[in-house]
Amino acid sequence: MSIQREPAPGIVVQGNLSRVAVGQFAERFRAEVIPLSNTFGYFCASLPMSEEVLKEYLEEPVAALPTNIASMLPRISILLVPYLERSGDRPSVKAKAKRSGVSARSAEKVGEFVVDERPEEGKQSWASEVRFENETVLVFAFKEQDVAEYHYRLYRRLATLIADSLPEDSWNGYKANIREELNNIVHGEVDEESWQAKQALLRRQTGVKRDTRLFEEYARQSFIDTLTLYLHGICCDIDIETGPRQLPSRHLRRRLNFFKGLYPPPDGYAVFPEDDEPKNAK
Repeated sequence: MSIQREPAPGIVVQGNLSRVAVGQFAERFRAEVIPLSNTFGYFCASLPMSEEVLKEYLEEPVAALPTNIASMLPRISILLVPYLERSGDRPSVKAKAKRSGVSARSAEKVGEFVVDERPEEGKQSWASEVRFENETVLVFAFKEQDVAEYHYRLYRRLATLIADSLPEDSWNGYKANIREELNNIVHGEVDEESWQAKQALLRRQTGVKRDTRLFEEYARQSFIDTLTLYLHGICCDIDIETGPRQLPSRHLRRRLNFFKGLYPPPDGYAVFPEDDEPKNAK
């Protein structure tokens, strides 16, 4: 793999690299990270990064994060690489990992690689993650990735990290909202993963008063999907597509208001168009 050789804003010039496992790449280059804030830093090993691209892909999404969200996150290093390739042997890797006691999250990293050329059809991946003791490294394929899709994937990773360390009172508050929706037979969800988790719950469980494994899995996925939408909406003007699987607008607005109370947007940003403060978005 060839790293950009002509200096450009935000790029640390290195030598040549061969095909590198994501975990090894993160270990090798996290020391080269350029600070963006007290929490975030980045390293680009892909295309030249102009000031405009640096602003769109890194500065703006970080600046739009609610202050208390940023304070809950571990140190985050964002690595932008040309492409990510998924190994075709991932299922056998998982099976081998299960036999040897290695976690699935770690095993998946064995099957993902940073590469310079576009992977074959079906092997391309867009985002990966490596967790160290006090730092999380987020690795994103940069070439051919639209900025809006990149923002979505970035906020989804951050929403998952928040869900993993959510205070009990916040978690209970969100579950109460979800229970009310289920009791009122509210149809739909925010994204595909929470929709599938909801269907699994409804097929196999009739009541929602108990914190069963199915309910916890659905509530967590719903939290991640809705928080992703909330964070993305603070940063950018986004349209929500209507459809048979989409959560009705008044229930979606209720969830977003819950997050607005929990994680107020930073000064100069707004959640809804009618909010008084002007929205500093693209």
